[in-house]
Amino acid sequence: MEIDVQQLAERLAGKFIVFDGPDGCGKSTQIRMLGEALSGAGGEVVYGKDPGGTTIGNRIRSVLLDYDLSEMDVRCEAMLFMASRAQLVGEVVDPACAAGKVVICDRFISATCAYQGAQGYDIRRVIEVAPYAIGDRWPEMTIVLDLDVEEGFARTGRKAHHAGKNRKKHAGQQCMFDDVQTDAMEARPIDFHRKVRDIFLKLGEVYPRPVAVLDGREDAEAVHAQVLETLASAEL
Repeated sequence: MEIDVQQLAERLAGKFIVFDGPDGCGKSTQIRMLGEALSGAGGEVVYGKDPGGTTIGNRIRSVLLDYDLSEMDVRCEAMLFMASRAQLVGEVVDPACAAGKVVICDRFISATCAYQGAQGYDIRRVIEVAPYAIGDRWPEMTIVLDLDVEEGFARTGRKAHHAGKNRKKHAGQQCMFDDVQTDAMEARPIDFHRKVRDIFLKLGEVYPRPVAVLDGREDAEAVHAQVLETLASAEL
């Protein structure tokens, strides 16, 4: 299927697109490739990052990802993510969409559903609480890149049997690839990451906006083609 990227860029103007998935799934690469494709076709692209993406959000991100979270109540953790998201929506997403730009974001509420859900937090409660942070600014499309946990670990230069060990030591530690860090989330046990993946796979059953699960095992160009086809065929 050949995609008219210029037409796609026009369709996505003023839209909010999120990429999510298990650690190592290739989100950053696909965000970059989509952004470059749309920009090259005349679209205006703004990038978001969750948690973070703003000065205030980056401070919250540091609390969440650079330290051992073993003593943090999961409800506190979920609310901190929502606080960062509220700032991102108010400062970045809403103004960009209002200006007719496409916002491409690295993770969003979908991530809280998966990661805090894997800790036992009620996913439906996450979705109920979310509007207090984001209003009605749900993404028009959430693209989940699916990948086996073990393969994701291999991509980030980690060993599956090391998951969950030395969590304080792992926080902020640089991995094989320059743009990948083993943070407090990634340092949790392997079974935790398997639960995360399972939730991502079933997210569309409970999420209030469209979710597309794509095969993240393919090479970057093949996954990019899947992304373009998904967005071109979606009712946004």
